[in-house]
Amino acid sequence: MRNENFFEKRIVSEQIFEGKVLDVRKDSIILPDGKPAYREYCKHIGAVCVLPLTNDNEVVFVRQYRYAHSRVMLEIPAGKLDSNSEDFIQATLRELREETGISCEKLEFIGDIIPSPAILTEVIHMYLARGLSFGETDFDEDEFIEIVKIPLEKAVDMVMNGEIRDAKTQAAVLKTYFLMSKENKDEA
Repeated sequence: MRNENFFEKRIVSEQIFEGKVLDVRKDSIILPDGKPAYREYCKHIGAVCVLPLTNDNEVVFVRQYRYAHSRVMLEIPAGKLDSNSEDFIQATLRELREETGISCEKLEFIGDIIPSPAILTEVIHMYLARGLSFGETDFDEDEFIEIVKIPLEKAVDMVMNGEIRDAKTQAAVLKTYFLMSKENKDEA
């Protein structure tokens, strides 16, 4: 949806930093009222995340240290795309296997999330995995991960009371809970 009353026109884009995960940019723009301004933001290739749900309605989480927030966080498996052209499903299956050792019979797209639209171009593609088989993990060299299973209903409570603070995990847990509630209602 593009409304010309809100559109900001880019005049010049300057790369401030180029990193392995993101690029920092500073753009000169023209606001909708014609006045000049600047926008600073980070370009990110995008990512995938997956909520693995067991037959017993347990969510398989990963617990890992997040340097930017100086804390250990509970999250669903996720990872950055390897390229602009990488297939989202293949990336999701890769991250699921690497971080949890899980393969799945069914992978369902449950939506996209834009975690921080004011400063980050990242879009995370969210999936629900069911029909899980457990195998060996294959962590990245710099990953230290603990796998944790939590009942879906308890995970919803943890989102609602602030114990799970990661945005993609919150969205995926709540969407999955809604989908499962709807499926159970349809079956009744």
